[in-house]
Amino acid sequence: MSAGPAPLLVTLLLDEEDQARFDRLRAEHFPPERNWLQAHVTLFHALPGEHQEQVARDLLSAAGREAFDVAVTGLRLLGRGVAFELRAAELTAVRAGLAAGWDPWLTRQDRQRFAPHVTVQNKVDPAVARGLHERLLPGFVPWTVRARGLGLWRYLGGPWSPVLAAPFRGAG
Repeated sequence: MSAGPAPLLVTLLLDEEDQARFDRLRAEHFPPERNWLQAHVTLFHALPGEHQEQVARDLLSAAGREAFDVAVTGLRLLGRGVAFELRAAELTAVRAGLAAGWDPWLTRQDRQRFAPHVTVQNKVDPAVARGLHERLLPGFVPWTVRARGLGLWRYLGGPWSPVLAAPFRGAG
């Protein structure tokens, strides 16, 4: 019996300069043997792979809006890692609209309160995570990043395979 197509993930795509900044931090602090991905902002963790065409159509429709800024508001200690917290009313609205349309497909994880973030360290000893958090916190100054679109990915048991990039209007 086939398990069906691999699950889908949806991310917020950031402009190249902002993406590179988070990627550098991730490369520096994420365990290299587990760092298969670029830094990312996950909007949905596991949508059914058999709905890829509908998900892609919905993302293209949701991306028909102007690009927007996202505030990087703080640091979050994850227990075994560290993430940068994000906030933007536009991001919350885009995700809520998609979630409403995909409600029957959402997993328990994707039904939880949406707390956007970029993880730059994970899967480390809690003391290592606390150490990084304590080193980054004193120099943290809020800044903004530019959201340039939505990304659709297929989960391959660790690595992700790109399916679609749906750019927002005006995302250079």
